[in-house]
Amino acid sequence: MVEISTKANYLSIFAKMTPQRYYLTEVDKVEDSIYCFHDAMGENDIQLHQHKKAQLLYTEGGVVHISVPDKTYFLPARHYMWIPPEVPHSIHASSPEIMMRNLYFPIKNQEIDFFQQIGIYAVNDLLLQLLLFSNRWHGDILTSSQEDYIIAEAIRAILPQISTMNLPLALPFSNNQRLEKILAFMASNLHNPIAFPELCDKFGFSQRSLARLFHAELGMTFIQYYTILRILKSLQLLLEEKLPVSEVAISVGYSSIPTFSNTFCNLIGCRPSEYLKIQTTILK
Repeated sequence: MVEISTKANYLSIFAKMTPQRYYLTEVDKVEDSIYCFHDAMGENDIQLHQHKKAQLLYTEGGVVHISVPDKTYFLPARHYMWIPPEVPHSIHASSPEIMMRNLYFPIKNQEIDFFQQIGIYAVNDLLLQLLLFSNRWHGDILTSSQEDYIIAEAIRAILPQISTMNLPLALPFSNNQRLEKILAFMASNLHNPIAFPELCDKFGFSQRSLARLFHAELGMTFIQYYTILRILKSLQLLLEEKLPVSEVAISVGYSSIPTFSNTFCNLIGCRPSEYLKIQTTILK
């Protein structure tokens, strides 16, 4: 077993294990450029790495987890993740076909707090169109490329104004194969309420054993994981599929709309209708 004592050693070991990818060799090559990369992941796991530039990560087409040293984030559909400079992170996806849209920005120490903190934010219609527009770019966007650089810098500049609500949820993932099957079943059956005793029977666990496995692998109880999973799915249905709140509640297994609304509010900080109104507002 290899003992890793520091983040630097951790990164060094991983860098030697796999071929050098663009995010290790190209992103920071030109210090003051804005680097753009849009492509399918091509792999299920992107190794632990870090860069001097901050990263705006938007994905399409599947489930994505981003791990940092102290927790794992779940990136819901129609949301982006902001990763500040020098933050070690790895990316884990349900499929190598997932499309990644990445913009890497040089950030100075005196920048406002927004750019210095990890965050997951909803993508409103304005930002979505700008990200789609950026699909024509690849590689370094230089200050000398005036039109493209001005647009790319404008994307960065508007983020604090349109990203007012940091999604306060982190959903861990597991490498335990038996637990992975259970989590996949839960994610695929959110429209039906899932009872813990029935889940144990279905997958051949005692309630005590499965409860211990959830705590050991995920650091949370079944109820905590299940509740966050349902709310994250509801965000996707609200923003991407634009379903009414009543349909969303049913789709994630709630028979009572007030119960769904209260649970959503307890986790997100506002009710579904309020969240939807905030996130679909376009700057005038």
